[in-house]
Amino acid sequence: MDERFEPVICEHGGVGLEGFCARPKGSGAHAAVLMVPGATGPGPSFAAAVQTLADAGYLAIAIDMYGRGADISTPQTAGRYFADLMARPDVLRERIVTWFQTVRALPDVDANRVAAIGYCFGGKCVLELARSGAPVRAVSSFHGLLATHAPARPGAVPARIAVWTGGRDPYVPRGDFDALRAELDAAGADYAATEFARACHAFTDPDHDGIAEGIAYDPTAHRIAWSGTLALLEVTLAA
Repeated sequence: MDERFEPVICEHGGVGLEGFCARPKGSGAHAAVLMVPGATGPGPSFAAAVQTLADAGYLAIAIDMYGRGADISTPQTAGRYFADLMARPDVLRERIVTWFQTVRALPDVDANRVAAIGYCFGGKCVLELARSGAPVRAVSSFHGLLATHAPARPGAVPARIAVWTGGRDPYVPRGDFDALRAELDAAGADYAATEFARACHAFTDPDHDGIAEGIAYDPTAHRIAWSGTLALLEVTLAA
């Protein structure tokens, strides 16, 4: 593990999960941000974002959805864990909620000031957290998968939601984007949904630029989405 980070442990359904965190300066109960990586796990740009949030004053916690010791050394091996959770959406939702509850209970976290950010698969995870009705202050989904097995219930989404998607993302059809907006409207949720017309999948992730058709880094979309997310955190996690 990078020496900048400390391990954070969670357990769900008999599976031991191990994430890592970066701490802000100072003591006291901090606002916390759960960070959920894409399907292939945390890479260098993800770790840099975790550290950036800590430098901004948040306790940034990168969570593990697969389990301690999961082999994510290649996209193929990581893909097996991803496919397993996608096939068990109830477990996926329960797991992200368990992580949220674990983070809220940490002694140096202000339980009333917790947000979540997710990338790709992680974007789906944080949207499922919001749909669950958990008292998360805000969620931001970067090029996340938008479909769900259990739409948000009317009046049951306290989170403020930001969704950033690419108009040329082959993994997120326009129908999914439109369905999400209709779902959140019906639920009475406070949300913003932004489509970058020419952006592809993983537009915030330079580590995966061009690894497959439909996946490309877009520095402009990245900067806009990140700046908007920082503003959302500043507003919703203010002491």
